[in-house]
Amino acid sequence: MAKEKILHRPAQAEVDCIRVRLDRRTIVLIKSMDKFPYWKERYPDACVVDPAVILP
Repeated sequence: MAKEKILHRPAQAEVDCIRVRLDRRTIVLIKSMDKFPYWKERYPDACVVDPAVILP
């Protein structure tokens, strides 16, 4: 029996969300810059991305 596919909904970006690029392909949305050190510790290359400029 085939395993059921897991469907992931894309994140709903609110106006006040901050986009953080963790690596070449991964972007997460955070509510405040207080959470940025959490991600920076796990992904040293993490950087804040301007919402108007998202590279593939």
